[in-house]
Formats: sequence, C-alpha cells, structure tokens
Amino acid sequence: MVPLVKMSEKMAQLILHEYKIFNVEIIFREDCTSDEFIDVILGNRVYLKCVYCYNKIDQISLEEVDRLAHQPYSVVMSCELDLNLQYLLERLWEHLALIRVYTKRRGEPPDLLPGNALILRRNSTVEHVCHSLHRTLVDQFKYALVWGTSTKYSPQRVGLHHQMHDEDVIQIFKK
Repeated sequence: MVPLVKMSEKMAQLILHEYKIFNVEIIFREDCTSDEFIDVILGNRVYLKCVYCYNKIDQISLEEVDRLAHQPYSVVMSCELDLNLQYLLERLWEHLALIRVYTKRRGEPPDLLPGNALILRRNSTVEHVCHSLHRTLVDQFKYALVWGTSTKYSPQRVGLHHQMHDEDVIQIFKK
C-alpha cells in the first residue's frame, strides 16, 4: 500500500458510499486522484497515451518555453521557424510504439521509400504483416525472408511467429 497524497481515505470512503459500495477492502498500489478512483470503480474508462505539442514557441519567452519543454510528454516546436519538427516525429513514433516494415519482391531491390512502408505496432509478427497486405495471405503463407535487426543473418528464413523490428525488410513466399 502506498500513502495517499492526491486523495484522503475519507474521500475514498465517501466515493464508495456514493456508488453504494459499503463493505470492501481497498489496496492502493499507486497514488491516484479521485477521478482516477471513480474510473476504476466504474470500469468504463480507457486512458490513452498522448503527446502534448506546443506550437509557436517563437512568440513566447525562453523561460516559458523551458517550463513547457520540461513537462512530461511534451514537445515544443515552431512550424514557422522549422524548429523541433523532426524531434516531434521521433517522439510520436516512440510513444505510439510504431514500426516501419518494408516489402521486397523477388528479384527486385526493396522499396524503401517512406510512403511505401507498412506501419505496424511494435511487437508485430510476420503474421501481422501478412494480414496488413491481404487477409488471405496467411492461409497461403509458406515462409518469409527477413533482412534487418530482428534476424541473426541477412536474409533469414522465418515463420509466421517471427517478431519484426523497425525498418526490417520482408519477402513473403506463398505455397
């Protein structure tokens, strides 16, 4: 149990009585606010990760920019001066846990243009890649060759359960 700083025991008891919960033992594993506690009781809220993006930093003082930049999950930027745009993209990829997977046709070089990448969640497998290309590709799957950081050898022959990494290249073979 952790000490409650954002909410008192009396507040927790009042909230429980409000929802007609009287005889219960509660263990707090983290300090939470009353709103978060109500959300746990109701069980119908989903919290999503976010990144706060502050634009037009060229129009405020350096102290204010510094204060905003040191807040959690925050990125300060200026589109007009082209400041921190690349950093914003890096943070978005990191927080959304996305990876890029490129495809390769037999006898051709891989298509590494940014617009041709498959965008998948981190920890995606070859099976997820097949589903993103075509829904029936998994049924016809024989094996795949993968180049990149997810393999010991380049290329390496892999099955459906091989986990892909960012910027891997895949070539799929059908039955």
